[in-house]
Amino acid sequence: MLFLSERKEVVMSREDLLNIVPLFILTSAAILILFSIAIKRNHKVIYVITALSLLADFIFLVTVDTPAKGIIEPLFIFDGFGKFNFGLILITALALTMLSYAYFEQREERKEEYYILLILATLGACTLVISKHFVSLFLGLEILSVSLYSMIAYLRKRKRSDEAGIKYLIMAAFSSAFMLFGMALIYYTTGSMEFGAIASYLAPFSKLPLLMIAGLGFLLIGIGFKLGVVPFHMWIADVYEGAPLPVTSFIATVSKGGIVILLVRFFLQINGHQYTSLVVIFSVVAIASMFIGNLLALQQQNIKRILAYSSISHMGYILVAFLAGGSLGIEAVAFYLVAYFITTVGAFGILTTLSDSQRDAELFDDVRGLFWRRPWTAAIFSAMLLSLAGVPLTAGFVGEFYIVAAGVQGNMWLLVIILVINSAIGLFYYIRIISIMSEKQEAIDRPEVTLKPSVYFISGITIAALVIALFWVGIFPDRLMTLIRFLIFS
Repeated sequence: MLFLSERKEVVMSREDLLNIVPLFILTSAAILILFSIAIKRNHKVIYVITALSLLADFIFLVTVDTPAKGIIEPLFIFDGFGKFNFGLILITALALTMLSYAYFEQREERKEEYYILLILATLGACTLVISKHFVSLFLGLEILSVSLYSMIAYLRKRKRSDEAGIKYLIMAAFSSAFMLFGMALIYYTTGSMEFGAIASYLAPFSKLPLLMIAGLGFLLIGIGFKLGVVPFHMWIADVYEGAPLPVTSFIATVSKGGIVILLVRFFLQINGHQYTSLVVIFSVVAIASMFIGNLLALQQQNIKRILAYSSISHMGYILVAFLAGGSLGIEAVAFYLVAYFITTVGAFGILTTLSDSQRDAELFDDVRGLFWRRPWTAAIFSAMLLSLAGVPLTAGFVGEFYIVAAGVQGNMWLLVIILVINSAIGLFYYIRIISIMSEKQEAIDRPEVTLKPSVYFISGITIAALVIALFWVGIFPDRLMTLIRFLIFS
């Protein structure tokens, strides 16, 4: 099998084939689900196929021995950093699949196509984390985005569902246009779309050429929209509120995580830390995201919108470690993503279990008095919120600690101080939700859910696993950090 690169013809080896098998598994799973739906609609069967496919993909990734660094010219790089985040995305998508079954089983809409979209969106995110070329970058981004359009608007009977889908469609179209124009300017300047070749072109320059600044600017605008950082955050709250809860969780974790890893890889490849203009731009974005995200979250009365705006501030936290650079900065980004994924999926997972067939559990009244009605559920939700706030003994605290350590090592003192201040601000609205759950007041009347207990069994097991991971990472962070260092720097 031959692939034509920008410079030469490359033969794909056995190791290369093994490296791309995880992508083939996801593609094959989507096709299998499509044929299964065509033969007979069965929610349980499609759900099992999806879960087994993601699990098989993850097992293959961690068990099959492949070279520490494999490159498929000119599109992909399978290094430790990429494989670690590939696995993180797969296991997160598996957890979201487990939580999705009970959620969609309550609803009248046809449920089976959702799992095709979930698999394809996961494929797009996985493509992003191993990309080293603008073509694979854009291909992965569009697979992810097009799948999310439909996932966000999947529950068509909801009044806010179509609105959220259209807003995300418009946002994604604008961001793609900016990114394509930026890529075109970079290609015109450097003559290449491969990250390494772009880095080689820029190496002699102490300052970026004007057209390169423009190209990178447009590219970063597109990435900023996808991450939802300030000032490109306008869509975040409405999309989070209108999307089904499992989809909201997917956007907050898998979608944003794939973009973060892509940004880290590209920035390190071109040695972006040596260009003051880029560092200043990212610093301003990080500061604005931390402050505006937290301040807007303080004003919300809807839990989905609170978590939406808090996600903006968390992207600002990640940018601190990203700007710090060095080995500790990369480790901090990887560790924080793990902690953030565990915590966010857990928080939205609890809201998923509290939802009924009519609407999502997203208002303060939906969790009011929860400690007195469902104490274990309330305790788990509180643990997830405290982790997002960075309280000790949780994964979120250790993640923020490593970000602060990376910022101190990189002499990013202003960013570190602002991060600490914003962590204190964020604690207020997380504690506010916990205090509402502690009130001795009955919740508003809602229709009783009449699903079989077995439907919720897998959701309960998944949330229990997330709680264990939350405290395991918080109490024994050295084990995860050792794994990260081994995979990324081996």
